[in-house]
Amino acid sequence: MGGETLPGTAAAADDDGSDRVVCHVDMDCFYASCERLRRPELADEPVVVGMGYEDGETVGAVATASYEARAFGVESAMPISEALERLPRRADADPDDPDAPGPEETGRYLPVDLDFYADVAGEVKEVIRDCADTRREVSIDEAYLDVTDRTSWAVAGGESESDTGDDDGDSGEVAGDGNGGGVAGDSGPPPSAAAGPADARTLAEGYARHVKSRIEREAGVPASVGVAPNMSAAKVASDADKPDGLVVVPPGSVADFLAPLPTADVHGVGPVTERTLADMGIETAGDLAAADPDRLDAELGDRGRALYRRARGDDDRDVTPTGLPKSLSRESSLPATADDETKRETVSALAADVARRARERGCLYRTIGIKAVEPPFEVNTRARSLPGPVDDPDLVEEVALDLLGEFAEVRVRKLGVRVSKLDFAESDQATLSGFETAARSDDGASESTAFRSTAESDGSKLTEWVGAEPTDEERGDGGSASRPRGVEEEQASLSDWD
Repeated sequence: MGGETLPGTAAAADDDGSDRVVCHVDMDCFYASCERLRRPELADEPVVVGMGYEDGETVGAVATASYEARAFGVESAMPISEALERLPRRADADPDDPDAPGPEETGRYLPVDLDFYADVAGEVKEVIRDCADTRREVSIDEAYLDVTDRTSWAVAGGESESDTGDDDGDSGEVAGDGNGGGVAGDSGPPPSAAAGPADARTLAEGYARHVKSRIEREAGVPASVGVAPNMSAAKVASDADKPDGLVVVPPGSVADFLAPLPTADVHGVGPVTERTLADMGIETAGDLAAADPDRLDAELGDRGRALYRRARGDDDRDVTPTGLPKSLSRESSLPATADDETKRETVSALAADVARRARERGCLYRTIGIKAVEPPFEVNTRARSLPGPVDDPDLVEEVALDLLGEFAEVRVRKLGVRVSKLDFAESDQATLSGFETAARSDDGASESTAFRSTAESDGSKLTEWVGAEPTDEERGDGGSASRPRGVEEEQASLSDWD
């Protein structure tokens, strides 16, 4: 469409003066959806995709679980062994064994296939880039689109399919489409066919439905889309009606939409901030919007006023592309355990994933570190510097496991692996022997840096779009992406930390 505004889209006035139209696109259970794309027989089946997991094994962590699998209690970042206890593998269902689980109580377990998922994500990207000139690609399954130059908040009605310049009729949300819309010429505006506070159907709703339908038609996977006048409200909206949802929050209705939601639903509120707010007697977004901003500043620092504004529907951030990351890391939540084998298996899987991501992005790294969270929320990190930048997956695992040795017999509830001091330029790599010389003292003792963090991370997406990382402003406590309470992570709770 070349960036032109749809016919008939005069700028709509609203209560707060904002005419921006922001869409947040969030793919539903993306890895599971990709597997169903190439294996249609998995439709409606409980599907579990495991990271660090090979078909038939019981080690590794859940990268994503379909909604059918979640009904059995399988959650992202859960160890595969625990997931199998809740949802046995389909191959273990034996009709001749009275003690074996029945087929209806079993699921399909598949290993992560990042190459295939990247191919599908590339097709999603093509749609997103065609539908929005201004976008922020946050992860492999998540993006913000500013489509103000493509559509508006004007109420739909009177346009025909040919007027919209699109071949499927979705971009103009043609009246009389069987989804509750009126017919051109009817008295009054057509009612909204989307979930959310929108009463009348707007051109913004039609354009969002156009984006959503193109993704499913051209990439073959479903998406949920939230539409609002700013980024944080659009993010909350996309989570409000999963899966395959469309929620529209027009200008002037954002604060009312947010008010009854728990504070955890406010974009940027993580578990630590949620507890702090609860201690202040602030339980809902409405409470947060009505709170004393000076008191919030005193308790939360600069973030307090930012969250106060977001709870009131005020978010003036522009949708801008992300820059190169400063670090790459992954975390995995565990049932509190001191079992060394379980911890080592988890760290090995995380190390492999982090190293793979670094290689996919074409970057080298100079520091390797781990994170160990002891119950309830005691966060410890350890890191070791290398004499020069390297790309060495085996070294990442070796160093991470060596650093993990400091936590032998220590109960942990979360583990993470990180590479940092990234180098995206062409450069010589440090040799392994050079690393060993620089990283160890004369007596062979490991020289590592150590520090303690006070913030708990609540998890973010498993993989990112190439070259895209969430900014600190988009993250909740501890540098992780927040998510609404009651909405499961689409991918594993494996987050970056600062």
